[in-house]
Amino acid sequence: MCAKASPEAVAGAGSATLFLCGDVMAGRGVDQVMGHPSDPLLHESWVEDARDYVALAEAAYGPIPRQVGPSYPWGDALAELLRMAPVARVINLETSVTRSDDYWRGKGINYRMHPENVGCLAAARIDVCTLANNHVLDYGYPGLEETVETLRAAGFATAGAGRNAAAAREPAVLALPGKGRLIVFAFGSPSSGIPPEWAATEDRPGVDFLDDLSGPAAREAEERIRRARRPGDVVIAAIHWGTNWGYEVPAAQVRFAHRLVDAGADIVCGHSSHHPRPVEVFRGRLVLYGCGDLLNDYEGIKGYEEYRGDLVSMFFPTIDRESGALCGLTMTPMQVRRFQLRRAAPADAKWLEDTLNRTSRPFGARVFLDDEGRLELPCPEV
Repeated sequence: MCAKASPEAVAGAGSATLFLCGDVMAGRGVDQVMGHPSDPLLHESWVEDARDYVALAEAAYGPIPRQVGPSYPWGDALAELLRMAPVARVINLETSVTRSDDYWRGKGINYRMHPENVGCLAAARIDVCTLANNHVLDYGYPGLEETVETLRAAGFATAGAGRNAAAAREPAVLALPGKGRLIVFAFGSPSSGIPPEWAATEDRPGVDFLDDLSGPAAREAEERIRRARRPGDVVIAAIHWGTNWGYEVPAAQVRFAHRLVDAGADIVCGHSSHHPRPVEVFRGRLVLYGCGDLLNDYEGIKGYEEYRGDLVSMFFPTIDRESGALCGLTMTPMQVRRFQLRRAAPADAKWLEDTLNRTSRPFGARVFLDDEGRLELPCPEV
């Protein structure tokens, strides 16, 4: 069943601009400063109270208001969304949305956002939440079911998790303005920390789990993309994979991304790493090997400073509606400060430009910083 996409203008006569990002981690500390904080009890080795993450961020960058409105975490991102006018907005929601206290034992870190804080997603007019990640079942199978029910009741399409395998594998489908559809598949890899027992089965809730990027499950994922696509559709394959830190892209990920493009994906959107990873244009299609986080509660946490996890990016690919080919990509550098997105300073945007160009060089991609502080990947020669 098709849902209606955001009613912004199409980017051109035959093209459409989308908004994509990596992980939106609206649980734990971020949840605590919103209007309906969850019980702050945590079950981590070192931290037992989610408010401690608020205190760490305040010690680093100053006071954070409490009982903030639903638009607060988005900050400057809302003006950027208005300017770029994407026809659809897709995020990876890396938290459970539940009142459940039945946390997943032995996992170590458990994220949840109170269901009454779901308005923070509506404030950014999100269309699709992908859920095939390593935090969506942090509060068990009932927590996952409440997450999906809450999101759908609030008007968001979901992909990558559900009450059984069939539901978890069902893509999100949005009707695009004019004609055609946006189809979003979401897959989860164990390399991102997803426990194997989170895989959805015929009679158990879970995520669309790819236990191997070259095995039967991977081939079946490719076939699903082939079956779903119709002329005029734009297809996104979102994959939660890889480690938290570092720029190396395993060969298996590259091969699988290319196979998904050959199967009909117009965009391969990877996430899990806490910072952006290389960008590639393969056969005219966009491959983002790691989008990085967009929202999190990591301010003040020490370690891995060389990766500048505070610098995040909003991704705005423009796609040819007829061929599915990439027309261009705009990346807007942002910085997380006091649990809120702010436009990155010129020096920080330059750092992202240099880093992406260094790490994307083996993939033949190069971005350019424009006069307004945005990174541009020009229309490729196909």
